[in-house]
Amino acid sequence: MSSRAVRRAALAVLLPGLGGAWAQDPETSALMLADEAPAIVERASDWHLFVEGAGGGRRRDGTAEDHWRLSVDIRYDHSLTRDWRVFMADRLDLGWPAQGGGDTAINTLKEAYLSWRARPDVMLDLGRINTRHGVASGYNPTDWFRAGALRSVVSIDPASLKENRQGSVMLRGQRLWEGGSLTALYSPGLERHPDRNGLSLDLGATNPRARWLITLGQNIGGLTPQFLVYREQGMPPQFGLNLTALVNDATVAHIEWSGGRAPSLLAQALPPPAPARAPNTWRNHLAAGITHTTSTRISLSAEYHYNGAGLDKAAWTALRHGPPTAYWQYRARARTTQEPPTRHGLFVHATWQDALIPRLDLGLMHNLDLTDASRRTWVEARYHVANLEYAVQWQRTHGRQTSQFGALPESRGWQAVVRYYR
Repeated sequence: MSSRAVRRAALAVLLPGLGGAWAQDPETSALMLADEAPAIVERASDWHLFVEGAGGGRRRDGTAEDHWRLSVDIRYDHSLTRDWRVFMADRLDLGWPAQGGGDTAINTLKEAYLSWRARPDVMLDLGRINTRHGVASGYNPTDWFRAGALRSVVSIDPASLKENRQGSVMLRGQRLWEGGSLTALYSPGLERHPDRNGLSLDLGATNPRARWLITLGQNIGGLTPQFLVYREQGMPPQFGLNLTALVNDATVAHIEWSGGRAPSLLAQALPPPAPARAPNTWRNHLAAGITHTTSTRISLSAEYHYNGAGLDKAAWTALRHGPPTAYWQYRARARTTQEPPTRHGLFVHATWQDALIPRLDLGLMHNLDLTDASRRTWVEARYHVANLEYAVQWQRTHGRQTSQFGALPESRGWQAVVRYYR
């Protein structure tokens, strides 16, 4: 029995036999009221909202351009019963000038699905789901559902690209057990072509053809492997592996691989009959790296990226010096699928939490293309307090005009961001 319960029992016995002065003692009365007060537990809100404003400048070929953005991000997570749950996440971005010459207002329905827990270890989800796979940071060969998912790019940070994209309509089932899980999903084909209207659901981008994916994960000793099999209508199956291993208490190594028979990225980009088109051959995709975290909350990651469907040095040089139409068609396809246009690359990412002062986080990202030697650097400082965040981001690209990073819309740019949570 707790000390508080003992005091209550003692008071209940003693008070009836004491005088009125004892019964009216303020300290005693307060103790009784405190013991009898009901416990009030605040329930977390189903709604989560943040509003973000950003402004900055870009420079390319000696010309400068200001840009402004207002974003509203809403999430709703509600349990209908013990076993039924509904989830929705949506984002609206208003940009001036409009991204890529499109609409000023771009809405991204990230997720909207119904979830049913059939058993404690079995779950089914139906609706639009942003399913994400992969253990690497800068390039995810097993994240097949990223193709066509981006509508509005507000940051080149890989975490932002994964979070702020539209999901695919699918049926997903999951079975859990100690140390492992099995997931299967089916995504039907709904529309054949993307919809350029900024406020549309854009089902043609996320559900152009039927697709399915099976994922099996199991913790084995100090290793955490995950095996994947993916297939889309009219294409051979693709296979994937995600593997992480603890090197020591502060270091984690990871490998992400996918492979299968598929056309090259150039063959996908150029309409037939294209001289570069070739029959499906086996192609490998790889992201391998290591992450080390220090006692001062600094995290350093380095990765090597290989895209077997991208162009090698000779083919990339030929495309860059060939017809501009073919070059830009290829770049557009690489952007839509979020695949590197070339074969080899390096990626470095660093974060420092509570850097210099509490609640100040610093981030740095660097990409180096090993095929054409172009590179890109991105730096961020983010300060958060209460329900506000302040951030400043800066990026710089280096490379020839038609190189991977030299051809990006801006050679340098910055933006200041203010985010309010509610």
